[in-house]
Amino acid sequence: MKSQNAKILNYLKTKKPLTTRDAQEMFSCYRLASRVYDLRSQGHPIISQSKRVGDTVIAEYRYAS
Repeated sequence: MKSQNAKILNYLKTKKPLTTRDAQEMFSCYRLASRVYDLRSQGHPIISQSKRVGDTVIAEYRYAS
């Protein structure tokens, strides 16, 4: 079985954005920021951008290259 990191990385490489809510629904990942930190530590160019959804500001992650 693939690790959460591998699943998230494969998803991000499709050039689609990923939010915490998406990660919870798709990968049962409740600590997306930690997984992104792990992937960045491995050298993957993942960028984050703040996005407003109603009254809430959320992070949206994308693969940069």
